[in-house]
Amino acid sequence: MVFVVGLTGSIGMGKSAVSKMFRDNGVPVWDADAAVHELYAPGGKAAGPVAERFPDAIVDGGVDRDRLSREVIGNDSAIKDLEKIVHPLVGEHRQAFFADAAADGHDMVVVDVPLLFETGGEKRMDAVVVVSAPAAQQRERVLARPGMTADKFENILARQTPDAEKRARADHVIDTGTTLEETGKAVAQLVGLLREKVAARC
Repeated sequence: MVFVVGLTGSIGMGKSAVSKMFRDNGVPVWDADAAVHELYAPGGKAAGPVAERFPDAIVDGGVDRDRLSREVIGNDSAIKDLEKIVHPLVGEHRQAFFADAAADGHDMVVVDVPLLFETGGEKRMDAVVVVSAPAAQQRERVLARPGMTADKFENILARQTPDAEKRARADHVIDTGTTLEETGKAVAQLVGLLREKVAARC
């Protein structure tokens, strides 16, 4: 079995940049958002089931994430229905990634999951890495995104485990409030440390 590192962090914390740094250090990364994007694409495994429950969210045979977001935000029942459709398919996609990584000779992988703690996914990880930055920096980054509003940002934050709690529950924390170079060094050091843990486990 491969050693599975869970990578998570609240919106705007720099998780995508850290994810790329893990790849640059030779660690395969499974991206939950990219997996969902693939499943939602025309012909993707989730497109049909989502179309049955949320027909207005379908455009050209695929799931339009903006339309789907408008249908489910603030509607707990709709969110639960969507999760019942998507979560099992995402799980299958992740398991296939693990199998491919092991077949390619990798003994460690990263799973990049925005809502790792919120979905209880941390229990299935061998180690959890949280990406964090000061709140003011986080807010500035998120509000600079196209189409983002203060209300939308607060709505997203309300559904995420607070950053302080994530840091407290993490095995390792990567600070992205510094320069990219410093963050890159921290990730490289962490990869070395994790590889030692993997070696010790074998």
